[in-house]
Amino acid sequence: MAGESNQPEGQLRISSADWFASYVPGPVLSELIRRHPLIVPEVIAGHRLFDLARRETDIALRIVPFTEPDIVRRRLVTLSYGLYVNNQSPFLPRTDGEGVDLITMNTSQAHYPDALWLKTLYLRARAVLTSSSRTAQAQMCALELGGAVLPRVLGDQLPALKLLDTGEPPPERDIWMGYHNDMRQKDRLRALADLADEMIGTA
Repeated sequence: MAGESNQPEGQLRISSADWFASYVPGPVLSELIRRHPLIVPEVIAGHRLFDLARRETDIALRIVPFTEPDIVRRRLVTLSYGLYVNNQSPFLPRTDGEGVDLITMNTSQAHYPDALWLKTLYLRARAVLTSSSRTAQAQMCALELGGAVLPRVLGDQLPALKLLDTGEPPPERDIWMGYHNDMRQKDRLRALADLADEMIGTA
């Protein structure tokens, strides 16, 4: 009976950063399942860049652009970032950041544009915690450990946080969607790619 169905079907592996998987594609996946109930999405959340050529994942959503050959890639969305603190915390930093406690990216992500922006903004601030996880940073920020730069789509959804007006916001980042060229004819992959473009994508 399954073989006679004209509906896209089967497992579809989707990889992305943990915070992105938690806060962005939910409505897309819900609509995908509603329209195509025989597709079973598998969300693989983490920092590893899976190899699309080796079929470690079917479709990847990530900040790092795709440079591998035979990868169909498109810019899905441009993310805005902001500096957040606990919404009950006073935040009156000196110009040089003296006395400011910050939650920052760890050493391997210290080159990220928002991390460099924060370091430039508050030269004398103190890093009280570092983490590669935006979700962990957001939770520590909510516990009043310090300020953190977060994607607006994450920080704006957490009622314990407030966005600070820093005059000039942190740099934006692009999210890229990619899949191997051999997969482009798969109905289940095209269904997700089209929905992602329709619901959260940009031209």
